[in-house]
Amino acid sequence: MINGTVDKEKPSSSLEDYLEAIAALKKGGGVATVTGLSEMLRVKKPSVDWALKKLAREGYVVHERYGDIDLTPSGANIAGEVMRRHQALYYFLTEILNVSPDIAEKDACRMEHALSRPSISQLEKFIEFINQQHPGRIDWENVYQERETKG
Repeated sequence: MINGTVDKEKPSSSLEDYLEAIAALKKGGGVATVTGLSEMLRVKKPSVDWALKKLAREGYVVHERYGDIDLTPSGANIAGEVMRRHQALYYFLTEILNVSPDIAEKDACRMEHALSRPSISQLEKFIEFINQQHPGRIDWENVYQERETKG
């Protein structure tokens, strides 16, 4: 216990994906439903039901059977953090490393759960530095190839 509150463990990578998907579905006034999550995450509805029960027990979502799904403040906080990590990684992979968008999307999804908060923070600072030094898109692949040919 910390300050009278129960110490919660961080949700698993899989449950973080559910929180991120719920936030994405609700973005711009949309609704998050079991069917929507099932389609977005490409999982069966019983898997969604199991995850929602676990997330509700841990205080991350509010969901009544057959109803819309809402994030609690702590669920929204985690979802926002996961989305920020994903966006930073996706940007780094596509804009700096020139990875194709399809591959970058899959890799960012895997990496967002594995990297620590300090590593992501440093990556975000690096991206900000690059963007300040070189506004607009830099063709890093050509810059790198030129460096390699010069020896």
